[in-house]
Amino acid sequence: MGKLSYEDKINLYKDKKSGLSTSSVSKKYGIRTSGVNYLVKLIDIHGFDVLRTNKNKVYIKYEKQEAIDRVLINNEPVWTVALDIGLPSDSLLQAWIKKYKEMGYNIVERKRGRPTMNKKELKPKKNETLEEENERLKKENLYLKAELEYSKKLRAVVQARKNQQQKKK
Repeated sequence: MGKLSYEDKINLYKDKKSGLSTSSVSKKYGIRTSGVNYLVKLIDIHGFDVLRTNKNKVYIKYEKQEAIDRVLINNEPVWTVALDIGLPSDSLLQAWIKKYKEMGYNIVERKRGRPTMNKKELKPKKNETLEEENERLKKENLYLKAELEYSKKLRAVVQARKNQQQKKK
C-alpha cells in the first residue's frame, strides 16, 4: 500500500463503498485484496486523518512493545492490533514481531543516520611476539601514511579554492 498516494487511497475507499468488489478494486489499484480490506477497515475506524502523513512515523519502543505483547501474550490477531493502533499495514506489525523474536525477545531500536568513524588504535599487546609487533607497526605505518596523504590532498584543494577566489577578485 506504500505506493498509493493520499488521493488514490481515498478513491479506493470510495470505490469499495460504492459497491465494487474487492478483487476489482484490487486490480484497479494494483494491490492485494488483503490490502484493500485493511485500508477500508482502517479508514472506517480512524477516518481519513489516519492517511495524512507527510513522512514515515517513528514508533517508540514502548508503542512497539505494547503492540507485540498484545499479539504474543494476549493472543490477539495481528490484523486487529494493527487496526487499533492505526498502522499503515499489518505487515509492519508482523515485521516487528519477527525482529523481536530474532533479537531474543528484545526490542532493538534501529540506529538512524551515518555511523561515526571509529579510529582503530593499534595498541601493543603485553605478550606480543616480534612478528606480531612488526605486523602491528606495519599496519600503523600504513594508516599514518594514508592520513598524511589525505591531509595533503585536502590542503591542496583548499589552496586551489583560495587561488580561484583571488583570481576572481
